[in-house]
Amino acid sequence: MPWKNEKDPYKIWLSEIILQQTRVEQGWSYYEKFVQTYPTIFDLAKAKDEKVFKLWEGLGYYNRCRNLLFTAREIVKLYEGIFPNTYENLLTLKGVGPYTAAAIASFAFNLPYAVVDGNVFRVFSRFYGIHTPIDTPNGIQEFNKIAANNLALKEAGIYNQSLMDFGATICKPMAPLCSVCVMQNNCVAFAKQEVGQLPIKLKQIQKKNRYFDFFCFKYQGKWLVQQRGEGDIWSGLYQFYLAEQPKMIKANASLVKEILEGQLSISPTLYKCVNPTEVYTQTLTHQQLSVRFFKVQLSKIPPCFTKAQWISKASMAKLPFPKIINQFFKHEGLD
Repeated sequence: MPWKNEKDPYKIWLSEIILQQTRVEQGWSYYEKFVQTYPTIFDLAKAKDEKVFKLWEGLGYYNRCRNLLFTAREIVKLYEGIFPNTYENLLTLKGVGPYTAAAIASFAFNLPYAVVDGNVFRVFSRFYGIHTPIDTPNGIQEFNKIAANNLALKEAGIYNQSLMDFGATICKPMAPLCSVCVMQNNCVAFAKQEVGQLPIKLKQIQKKNRYFDFFCFKYQGKWLVQQRGEGDIWSGLYQFYLAEQPKMIKANASLVKEILEGQLSISPTLYKCVNPTEVYTQTLTHQQLSVRFFKVQLSKIPPCFTKAQWISKASMAKLPFPKIINQFFKHEGLD
């Protein structure tokens, strides 16, 4: 992996932010694209928001990208582009929590801070046979204490990386390689045949079902797009006009009439709507999305859209859209 043995705090920080809630296999290519496009923190700090979001497109959890931009500009402004080299100052950066601060501090500056990620939780839970749930305050405190006590103070960076790699390649979540594990003889979970039961996670994510109907309005070769606001998924990304439904409603003429004429007061003489697409689905951490797209040709811009943003198909390709809308572009396309 290109960030292994990296000493540049900018690149370490970049890799850690990208890999938050993202699999290594997926994050790898994004890391390489970011490093190539923005090789220094100065390059990232002066980049336009939309270009950075476009590069981030498909990674999800877009708040990470907003924090990335904010922090890059903050470091250039307050620290003249030089990354803080203490754990305490790293913690003051937006989007940098105890884990990321410890990672940067130990990998870049070899400071004695233990890095505790999912791999470390799993290794310690199995090796010591710990049944305390890892997603509780008591569990976090217990595992952080164990991590600190085991830390190789003079080689914190190498130790932390080795422990994380061990969890990722040997002590894996599924089908761990216990038969070749050098820690096998001292592993409590292996001795008690509890490897598959540890670590314990208390909380179960409850997913919320949401139903989106996107109306793709076209007028004289241009399409209506909207930028999503704060406080919900896809903040800052672009979309078509959205009508969120309380449940999956049958897609028929009555639904189209209710939205276009009832909600938007568009005269029936001004639009022509084709049948909706198939239902696209996307699973987020806490949400399950069911999405349909309706293409609507307008003969005149109705009063409700006089101040809307209308752009060409070519301009649309430069804007960041959610993954599910990009799937629609790929499979259906815009006429």
